[in-house]
Amino acid sequence: MSREPQDLTDQPGAVREDERLDLAPLAAWLARAVPGAAGPVELLQFGKGHSNLTYLLRFGGREAVLRRAPRGANIKHAHDMHREFTLLSALRGAYPKAPRPIAFCDDEAVVGARFYLMERVRGVILRGRERPAGLELPPERMEALSRAFVDDLAALHAVDVRGGPLAAMGRPEGYVARQVAGWTERYARARTDEVPELERALHWLAASQPTTETGAALIHNDYKYDNLVLDPADLSCIVALLDWEMATVGDPAMDLGSSLGYWVDAADPPELRAMAFGPTPLPGNLDREALLARYAAATGRDPGDPVFLYVYGLAKLAVIAQQIYRRFRDGHTRDPRFAAMIDGVRVLGRQAARAIERRRIGGLG
Repeated sequence: MSREPQDLTDQPGAVREDERLDLAPLAAWLARAVPGAAGPVELLQFGKGHSNLTYLLRFGGREAVLRRAPRGANIKHAHDMHREFTLLSALRGAYPKAPRPIAFCDDEAVVGARFYLMERVRGVILRGRERPAGLELPPERMEALSRAFVDDLAALHAVDVRGGPLAAMGRPEGYVARQVAGWTERYARARTDEVPELERALHWLAASQPTTETGAALIHNDYKYDNLVLDPADLSCIVALLDWEMATVGDPAMDLGSSLGYWVDAADPPELRAMAFGPTPLPGNLDREALLARYAAATGRDPGDPVFLYVYGLAKLAVIAQQIYRRFRDGHTRDPRFAAMIDGVRVLGRQAARAIERRRIGGLG
């Protein structure tokens, strides 16, 4: 008998041995920072993410999510917990699907790094390329969800960033050039193996940048299925958007490009389908070309060259995977999932090469 969606809400598990936190100083900080916090502290971990460490805290009959940088992270300007907390605070009343921040701690002695607490949002999170056990994902459900996916990205890009605290969260002018140069530099610092297709893609991006940008908007920079919390009663209803660590004010077309890089089509090569971050290849989902067309219709924007955007998304994802692999190789994490990240870098590089060679974003299988 299949389970009801309500039984499939995202649940934490035991904390990984090398990512445990000392509960005594954490409990003492909670008592000072969170009104009414009392009683023993229980710590669990949401272990599916690949970047910041995310825990569930239970204390005094309450729950909160704790986010801190991963061990061994030395990426300039990344994993800035204060910036993420400030952004979530600025989004109150502007974008209702951002989780509510609770408290920030700048004392690294408490858990070994700066961190913040936010509300826990319950719901279903779709991860990986397969149907979760017990959850039916028929084509009509996936079509509705994929349309909602695009529409919510368009709504995010419609948030007013012209005044208030959001106006100070980024530098939109010259954003495209900075992103291309920045990800190229990050790859050079994290590089371990020869991946010629990725290196050629990065050179191609530098030579193929658009001459004009599409404007300034609030962009998430990691917008994909497994960062969405869905209503268990209606999976086409997006309850919350998680993981705001890379969010900023910048060119919305580049945000779309990041999402295209994550979006795996059913017609893609098997090696790419095997590493999908969500069930985007399932029947009913919009493909990348339809996703792009719906975004253009929803926003009234011409996002520009789809191949440039897609290759940018692939290259950015490959560099992130390379950074994670470098942390694993250097011994800063023992998470066994990260041992194969270098293979993912190669797969993404080959997909970028196919898109450049064929000058399209679909039909690359």
